[in-house]
Amino acid sequence: MATDQDFDDFDDDDASDGTEMSFLGHLEELRWHILRSVASFFIFAVAAWFFREFIFSSIILGPTKTDFYTNQILCQAADLFNMPSLCMQKADFILQSREVSGQFMMALTQSIIVGLLFAFPYMFHELWRFIKPGLKSKELKAARGAVFWVSVLFFSGVAFGYFVVAPMAINFLANFKLDPSIQNQFDINDYISLLSMLTLACGITFQLPMVAFVLSQVGILTPSFMREYRRHALIVIFIVAAIITPSPDVVSQLLVAFPLLGLYEISIGVSGRVLKRKMREEEMESNS
Repeated sequence: MATDQDFDDFDDDDASDGTEMSFLGHLEELRWHILRSVASFFIFAVAAWFFREFIFSSIILGPTKTDFYTNQILCQAADLFNMPSLCMQKADFILQSREVSGQFMMALTQSIIVGLLFAFPYMFHELWRFIKPGLKSKELKAARGAVFWVSVLFFSGVAFGYFVVAPMAINFLANFKLDPSIQNQFDINDYISLLSMLTLACGITFQLPMVAFVLSQVGILTPSFMREYRRHALIVIFIVAAIITPSPDVVSQLLVAFPLLGLYEISIGVSGRVLKRKMREEEMESNS
């Protein structure tokens, strides 16, 4: 298993050598980091363009199908616990493209989104390489494995949004009708925007432990503060779960709420570790 030291060594080639760069030197360095980031995004976006039909039919439209992985698992759970409401119905809607360039723009949009998703770890790595030389040794030691953990949390959130949140939200909205005579006909761009928003929002939300780490590192957040307001956080999490999953099914809301609660508890642990390390370092400095 990879360790934090392994991922820290991965960035050692850009460690500060103690020399200072001029302002123009920093701009030149930033320009190359940006260029490499844009190049990585462009490569993944072009690859996604060549596989656009597979991406659209199998991935983007996946959450609308009854044989989607999530729905299969939920239907098995519905049979096991005798709760038919868990098994999602067939999404009752029709996708339309109402503009002449609609399908072309849709293919371009999905390629851009896929390119950003897959290029994210490398783009963050380039950002970290630019920031790293300006950090002190203690800060570098504390931030070991930053690229690895940010990437893991981001992709975990995207997976959670795609496999859990998006199918439930899309299924509920597609089957919600004021009257049976009204047929749901959605624009394809609106559908892609909804799917992207749900998955990316979860990817950002899953960065909560890293946010807790940074805020604890600068002394803004403490584990005691998070424990004191745990009940308030619990209420907020269930409200967010109710908004993300418009379905009135309590089980669906719990499926969304439990991972968020887990992230909050992990964040408390992260904040506690940062506090203990800072206290240990202060004790060592006072004894020296």
